[in-house]
Amino acid sequence: MAKILKIYPDNPQENLVNEVIKTLQNGGLIIYPSDTIYALGCNIFDIKAMEKLAQLKKVKLEKSQFSIICNDLSHLSDFTRPIDTSVFRFLKSHLPGPFTFILDANKSVPLAYKNHKTIGIRVPDHPIPQLIVEKLGHPIASTSIKDDDEIIEYSTDPELIAEKYDHLVDIVIDSGYGDNVASTIVDLTSGEPEVIRQGKGII
Repeated sequence: MAKILKIYPDNPQENLVNEVIKTLQNGGLIIYPSDTIYALGCNIFDIKAMEKLAQLKKVKLEKSQFSIICNDLSHLSDFTRPIDTSVFRFLKSHLPGPFTFILDANKSVPLAYKNHKTIGIRVPDHPIPQLIVEKLGHPIASTSIKDDDEIIEYSTDPELIAEKYDHLVDIVIDSGYGDNVASTIVDLTSGEPEVIRQGKGII
C-alpha cells in the first residue's frame, strides 16, 4: 500500500522529505506535485525502478520518454550535449517553469536512456520536487499521471490519485490539489524553440 505523506510547499517537514529520499534510494516509486500536474517519479540511476516506471506506464523502457527533473540547470551537462549560449540564455529565462525542453542527449546519460538521441529536461517552479532533487543529490525520472476519464485528462486530487495507485507506488506526496494542465513541450534540438505540445507554459 502506498504511504500518503502530507508535505506542503510553504513548510516542508524535513523528516518527511528524508523519507521520500530514502524510498527513492531504495528503488521505490513516488507520486509528487509540481507546478503543473501530479507526476510519477523514481531514481534515474536505478534501472529496476526505471523498469517499474515503464511497466506502470505500459511502455518498453527503451521506448519510454521519461523527463528528467532537475532543481536548476547545473545538471544539464550530465545529460545533454554542449548547448549554444543563446539556447542556455533561453532556458535560463524560462526556468524554473512549466516547460519540458527537448535537448540532444550525450553519451554519459543513465543506463535507461542509453539509446535516446534526445532527452526532456524539466525544472518545475515548485519547492517540493526541487527539494527532493537537491536532497537526493541528482535528478529524478518523471512521467505524468493520466486519468482514465475521457474528459478529465489529468487527476488533480491527491487522495483520489492515492486510491488509484495504492498498490503501484510506494509514496504519494499530498500537497493539496494539483493543476490539470501539463507542461509545454519545447524542442530545442535545432537551436530554435519549436512548441511540440502547448501546455501551461507560454513561450
